[in-house]
Amino acid sequence: MPFRKVLTRSQAWQRRLTVPQFTVVTGLLVILLGTLLLATPLCSGSQVGLWEALFTATSAITVTGLSIIDVGTDLTGFGQAVLAVMILAGGLGLMAITTFLQGFVVKGTGLRRRLDRGKALDEFGVGGVGRTFRGIAFTAAVLILIGATVLYGFGFSDIPDRGERLWAALFHSISAYNNAGFGLWSDSLERYRSNGVVNLVVMLLIVMGGLGWRVTSDMAGQLLSHRRRRLSLHTRLVLRTTILLVLIGAVGLVLTEWLNSGQNFLTLPWSERWLAALFQSVTARTAGFNTVPISVETITESGTLLVMTLMFIGASPGGTGGGIKTTVVAALMAATRSTLRGRDAVVIRNREISEKVVLRAVGITVSSLLFVLVMTLLVSFASNFNGRDDFTFLAMLFTCISAFATVGLDMGVTSELSHFGQGVLLVGMFVGRLGIWLLLSAIWDAMSQEQNHLHRQNRIGYPHEDLYV
Repeated sequence: MPFRKVLTRSQAWQRRLTVPQFTVVTGLLVILLGTLLLATPLCSGSQVGLWEALFTATSAITVTGLSIIDVGTDLTGFGQAVLAVMILAGGLGLMAITTFLQGFVVKGTGLRRRLDRGKALDEFGVGGVGRTFRGIAFTAAVLILIGATVLYGFGFSDIPDRGERLWAALFHSISAYNNAGFGLWSDSLERYRSNGVVNLVVMLLIVMGGLGWRVTSDMAGQLLSHRRRRLSLHTRLVLRTTILLVLIGAVGLVLTEWLNSGQNFLTLPWSERWLAALFQSVTARTAGFNTVPISVETITESGTLLVMTLMFIGASPGGTGGGIKTTVVAALMAATRSTLRGRDAVVIRNREISEKVVLRAVGITVSSLLFVLVMTLLVSFASNFNGRDDFTFLAMLFTCISAFATVGLDMGVTSELSHFGQGVLLVGMFVGRLGIWLLLSAIWDAMSQEQNHLHRQNRIGYPHEDLYV
């Protein structure tokens, strides 16, 4: 009887959880399970303790790639497989998976609740969550297998052992598509800097994973359709913004490192410079791989600022990457343009964008900026208390943005921080993967005791008054 009573109360508590709260709770449980697995001797050696396992599991579930261990040597083959599964779980969408699981917890869900669950998948339609998740998983499996096949046959051909080569191809393909940035080698992909096949495959997987399910589904639908139809505004905006950011990042890196005598690029032939710049521009969009060393000594301050900007913007909604998203930046730029032209409405490509979308974009950007600044402040305190004064402010800010935007690029700061500093990065990775807006929604729902009272408050109108800005 006591067990049944506890089970009944637990089920009742689960049914009261909102979608944001359920997502947060499930994410924490998955991270806890991954931590316990990685800490076992079956997955890792004695040098990987509970803290190292917690940090690695969080980084894998949030598809960040920041690490305080050497994946290739500190984890066993089984441990690397567990890590790959966690990357898949986080990369295919923590929100998508928890939404799928919620269908087993909440029975008898109607249309209204299905619409609410659909928002966690970034889907506006009323289609079944299970069908959408199967589409996401199928697309990911096809692209990952194609990438792994090409890497095995042409990319990692320098690896003599076929089993090792196959695992390296599959692991890096999983990591690239999910924008995780985990690699089996301590130098990431620096040894393949001049290998065009590896660079091209990894970049394509990163971009396809970061575009988001809605975009890939829309593009596939047009290709498979017998009648020519127009892509949605969201798809066109994401593709345009993605291409623009990649080109700006690549050209900007070449120019900044050339004009400021950056060590990374001066020693490379011009062909490798452009390839390395293009790769870093793509991978800065929350992937975390690198083909050139990333440190204060090897990249200029202007180049670092450019990479931080790309990291903060990140991928697109519904994708495997983080950041504030490309559509948020596009909405803010459109709002700025409309303001300068004296328009009362925000218009993108002859389509009016609702005020709600613009306000959400502003809220996401401002809250993300404040969160990153608080993270940097806490990491700075942690480094000072730990007696470390060799970390520059730029390096700490770079690392915090990398953690929050789930990128994984590191300037040698992460492994040298105290547990408190690493804990700040750990929280930043979790918040960044869930999304600052989802976390704020979960907190707000927890603080709201009377939903009906809140709904009545939302219907109240207030008098207007001007504010000078």
